This record gives sequence, structure tokens and C-alpha cells, in this order.
Amino acid sequence: MEIDLENIKDRILFHSEYVKSVDMVMRDGYPHAIIYPNFKTLQEKNIINIESEIRWYGVELYNMEVEQNHKIRSYEIVSDELEAMDEPKDEVYATLKNYISKVTKETIHPSSHLELDLGFDSLDYVELFIFIQQSFGVEIDEVTFAKMMRVDALYNYIDEHKKVLKSLEVDWDEVLKEDIDEKLIYSPFIMFFYKTVLFPFFKLYLGMELKGVQNIPKSPCIIAPNHQSMLDGFLIESTLPYKILKRSFFLAYKQVFGTDLLKPIATYGQSILIDANEDLKHTMQYCALPLKEGNNLVIFPEGARTRDRELLEFRPFFAMLSKTFNLPIVPVVIDGSFEALESGKILPRPKKVKVTYLKPIQPENLSYEELSQKVKTAIAQEMIKHPIKAG
Repeated sequence: MEIDLENIKDRILFHSEYVKSVDMVMRDGYPHAIIYPNFKTLQEKNIINIESEIRWYGVELYNMEVEQNHKIRSYEIVSDELEAMDEPKDEVYATLKNYISKVTKETIHPSSHLELDLGFDSLDYVELFIFIQQSFGVEIDEVTFAKMMRVDALYNYIDEHKKVLKSLEVDWDEVLKEDIDEKLIYSPFIMFFYKTVLFPFFKLYLGMELKGVQNIPKSPCIIAPNHQSMLDGFLIESTLPYKILKRSFFLAYKQVFGTDLLKPIATYGQSILIDANEDLKHTMQYCALPLKEGNNLVIFPEGARTRDRELLEFRPFFAMLSKTFNLPIVPVVIDGSFEALESGKILPRPKKVKVTYLKPIQPENLSYEELSQKVKTAIAQEMIKHPIKAG
């Protein structure tokens, strides 16, 4: 069946007010989207994680409507064209540019967009805000930042409001260990109920194969699975031994699990609901709270579900938590859930699923990037060595 690229374009525009226009082409046999954001609407809604919003409320909503061969497997988000302009010749701009150059490998222009051109993500934003506060005495929140996500606009704001001028390094250990006014909701009996119901269901209906549970430490750790479908969190919940499950918390996005239907399940399922566009520093401190209290944290390093079974880039926040609290990371391989629950479906199909807990990886003497890559490599190698057998 011929793929109607014009229809795909129309559906994305229908779903997302954050998309101004779309160009569609075929790439490797699947639709590929070239997306131009609606920056005016993004600014009005205080969105600073543009890629995430467009992915969830444009691309993924479209993908939920169609069969596998019509799904968008790849896309790119294009910022405005870089404008030719002279760089300011003062110490404020030099200090800011020097800091940004430590975060990105891209060439920095005054008109560069921090996310779309320079690759900043939530973690980078938090560090940037702290750097600006410490180095220039300027407080910036997400609402203010959403209006000025280009280098020149950020520079102008700092230059206008600066109180001091010095360049200081951000101490992440200090940030993540800072006390916050949040309380964890422990629900051991509800977690036991979830496990009691889910484990036999997955075992009987999906023929779930479980290996490596003995690799999970008895002491606190970070559990890091790959992410194939909406089943994955429930698969981890069902397979963790109860003594470990009752002191484990799950990281989840408020945009997905914060709905009226799912929020009670998440809240009393020991989940930490986060928003990628609100109070990012506090959000990251909240994520660290289970570890500070001696619990385990389940976090999906990819930050999103795979679109084609291939591993996405691993975001380094989980590695940062590991090093800050000196806790091992347990890589987990989830295989088969991509086929069992396709994007957009509510009920899983009886496809075989395999969950494998690998040996813990210690954080000593590794950078955030090295630790993150080591976990990703362990998961990738296991998937290659022991692929799931069709059930």
C-alpha cells in the first residue's frame, strides 16, 4: 500500500500546535519527518524541551493511529536559520560562550538555539541556570528561559541583570544532596498487590522469561532498563523480588502518568512524576530523594520508548545519580515488549517477553559519559548474544 505523505503531514499538524510546518520524505522504507517548530506557541506555553513535546504530542500521537509500516521511524526538528551577526566583545559573552562550549561540540553562534542547534537537554538547562546564578548573580527560571532560548537573547538578559562577574563550576553532588520539602509515598501493600496480579499474567499470557534476579544487590541501587513499550515499567514491577520492590521507586513522566486515570496508580505505585518543563532543579532533587532515603530507583536511561527496537541515546542523569550517591547500576534487558504492545495499543498481544537483570556496574573512576556508555553497551551486547526466541 502506498504511503500518503501529505496525510501524515496533515495529521501531525492536527495533533500538535507546536509544529508550524512539516516536510515528509521516505527514508529506509519508512516516513521521515522534517519538522519546523511553532516557536511563538512554544514560548507562550513555556516549553523548553521542544523535542520531547513535539515527539509526544505530534509524532507519537500520529504513530498511535497507524500500522507499523506507516509509522514515522525518524524525524528531525529544524530551528530557524542561523543569522549572520557579530559576537559581542565583552567578558560576559566570553564567559557564557566558554561555558556553553564545555557542554556542546557544535559551533556556537549568537543566533544558535540552545536545544535545537547546540543539543542542550534538561540536565544541561539545570546546570546552565545554576552556572548563571553563581557566575552572574542572575536568577533564571523555566518561564523566563522559554522566551529566550538563543545564545544572543540569553546573553542580553544576563548582561542587563548581572550583579557579579565570575566563572564558577557547578557542584552536582551538592545540588542533588540538598534537602527539599518533598515526602515519598510508600505503598508496600499496593506494590505487593500489583506484583501478585502482574507476574502470573505476564508469565501465562506473554510467556515471560525471567533471568538474573540474583544480580540485584540487597543494598540500594539504580535499576536501568532499556525501553521498548508502555509495558516495561509494569514488567520491572512484576519481576523484582518483593523485598526489593517495596523499597523501589519508579521515575515516570507526568505528561504520560499524570492523567486523571493513571495518576492514582502512579502515586500509589511508588512513582516519581516529573515534568520536563517545570522547576527542573527541584525535579532532579526529587528524583534523588529515594536514593537519599536508602531506596532503589528504577529509571529508563533512554528517556523515551524506542521507535524501531534500536537503543536510543542514554541520557547521563542516571549515571550522575550513581556517582553522587556511590551506588551500583543494574542494567536490565527488556526484549519482546516492542512486539507485545505496539505504540498506540492498549491491550498487549500474546508475544513472548524476556526480562534479564545483568551484573551491577560500579561507578568508581568513570565519568558520567563513560558510566552511561558502559551500561548501554552491556544491554546492547546481551540483546545481541541472547535474542528473544519467537514464542
